[in-house]
Amino acid sequence: MTSNTILRPSPISATVDFAADGVQHGFLRLPYSRDDSAWGSVMIPISVIRNGFGPTALLTGGNHGDEYEGPIALFDLARALQAEDVKGRVIIVPAMNYPAFLSGARTSPIDKGNMNRSFPGRPDGTVTQKIADYFQRTLLPLADIVLDFHSGGRTLDFLPFCAAHILPDKDQEAKGFEFVEAFGAPYSMKMLEIDTVGMYDTAAEEMGKIFITTELGGGGTATAKSATIAKRGVMNVLKHAGIVDGIVEPQATRWLDMPDGDCFLFSEDAGLAEFVADLGETVNKGEVVARIHPVGRTGGVPVELRSKMTGILTARHFPGLIKPGDCAAVLAI
Repeated sequence: MTSNTILRPSPISATVDFAADGVQHGFLRLPYSRDDSAWGSVMIPISVIRNGFGPTALLTGGNHGDEYEGPIALFDLARALQAEDVKGRVIIVPAMNYPAFLSGARTSPIDKGNMNRSFPGRPDGTVTQKIADYFQRTLLPLADIVLDFHSGGRTLDFLPFCAAHILPDKDQEAKGFEFVEAFGAPYSMKMLEIDTVGMYDTAAEEMGKIFITTELGGGGTATAKSATIAKRGVMNVLKHAGIVDGIVEPQATRWLDMPDGDCFLFSEDAGLAEFVADLGETVNKGEVVARIHPVGRTGGVPVELRSKMTGILTARHFPGLIKPGDCAAVLAI
C-alpha cells in the first residue's frame, strides 16, 4: 500500500469497551462466510481489565497456534485479575491467531496465514491479515507495553527465555531489557531475528512501544515448569509497569546474546537428526552440534553440522526428522 492509500475500516468489531472501567470478557468478532456457516464469524476471546488512568499492557499468546505457555498464562490471568488489582488497563488476547490455536497448528487452517509474518495486515485481506490489521490499527496504538508469548511449537525446542531486541532507539531498547529482567525467566536474551518483515514485534517497535517476547520451551506442548515461568513472568511485568501493586518476584536469570547470523545452523539435507549436545550445554566453534543421518537406505554416512561459533545451545530442531532448509540449531553467548 502507498502512503496515499485510504484504508477501509476494519471488519472486526469488539464486544468490549476499551474505555470502560471494570472487568469485561468478550470477543473480537470477524465475519467469515464459509460452507458450514454462511453468516459465520471468527470469535477471538479478549478480556479488558481497567481501573482509572495508568499504563496499558497488551498481553498476547497464540500468535502461533501450537505454542501453549502464553494461552495457559493468559486464560488464567483473565479469569483471576480483578479491576481493583489494576491501575490503568490490561488487554488480554490469549490466542491471537484463534483459528490456528484451535487447530493446534502454527498457521491458520483457513488461509495458511502466519500471524507473525502478516503485519501490518489488510482490512480487505485474508482472515489472518484482517486480524493483523486490527492489532496494527486498533490494539497496538492503545498499548504502552506489549508482551507476546512464544515457544518453539511443534518444530523447535528452546531454553526458557524472555527477550527483547537491539533497537536504534537506545532508550526504548533499555526499557525493553528492563522488562525482560523483570519477567524473570531462567534466561534473558538480546534477540536476533532471521527476518523481521511482517512481524508483530516490528510493528510494535516501530510505534515506539516497549515490546518483549518469550521462547519458553517447545515440542508443541507446555510443561509444569514452562507454564509456571509464564504465569509468574506476566505478573512480574504488570508489577514492573506499575499496573499491578506488589514487588517483582526476583528470579535468577542468565543473560544471553545472539550477536550475528552465525548463531543459526540450517540443515541442507533431509534425514534423522542426532544431536550431540543438549540444550544449555556449551558447544565450541567447529564442534559437531548434530549429525543428519540419511534414511533412504542403510550404510549412508551422516552429514555433520558444525558450530560456527562458541556458545550455548539455545534451541534445537524438534522432533527427529529434519528437512533441507530447516533450522537445526541456535546458539547464543
